[in-house]
Amino acid sequence: MVPRILIATAPVPGGGELRLVRRGEEFSILLGAAELMNSRRAGSEEALASLACAALAGRAKPRVLIGGLGMGFTLRAALGALPAAAEVVVAELVPEVVEWARGPLAQIAGGALADPRVRILVTDVATRIGAGAGDWDAILLDVDNGPDGLTMEANDRLYSAEGLAATRRALALEGVLAIWSAHPDGAFAGRLRRAGFAVQEHAARSGGSRGARHVIWIARRPASG
Repeated sequence: MVPRILIATAPVPGGGELRLVRRGEEFSILLGAAELMNSRRAGSEEALASLACAALAGRAKPRVLIGGLGMGFTLRAALGALPAAAEVVVAELVPEVVEWARGPLAQIAGGALADPRVRILVTDVATRIGAGAGDWDAILLDVDNGPDGLTMEANDRLYSAEGLAATRRALALEGVLAIWSAHPDGAFAGRLRRAGFAVQEHAARSGGSRGARHVIWIARRPASG
């Protein structure tokens, strides 16, 4: 049996600890006993980016905000789908996660952090959202476990009625909010609609055609209002 080797740890604001572990050529990021992400299972994070970017088709200079860096799967997939003139800002709350993406996980991130279209900010994505007014063509949230928060109770405010209202204001007209979730959540889908979004729900597998089944919501701000 190939042993798991602890590579690094990082405190989570508000409590808890992330652990980066390696098993052979496979990396995982854990919170306690829960595996948050795995280098062999990127399918649903990539789907988050591809679905969101497809909804931006025809925009020559889209501005995109990504909440959560993780192992860089969402960022890497977004860069592959966005035009050369796009601007992508990644807000990552835990500074060590950025260090891991530039260090032991650099091969997985595939050079995405060095792309000239990208800015990496160590900050709470909610802060960036709250500071915006029609600033973003798309906001992608790969934060925590989705609306059912796992790592930080503070993340719940992103998915509350007030948080969704702030996100709607931060989006340009016909802008796109894309949200990754580990689980279906009918109540949250209803909350998106009540916040004034047109909503589509997609299923995505963590391993492409195999693996755990996750949920991605694509919510569009209307052309007026």
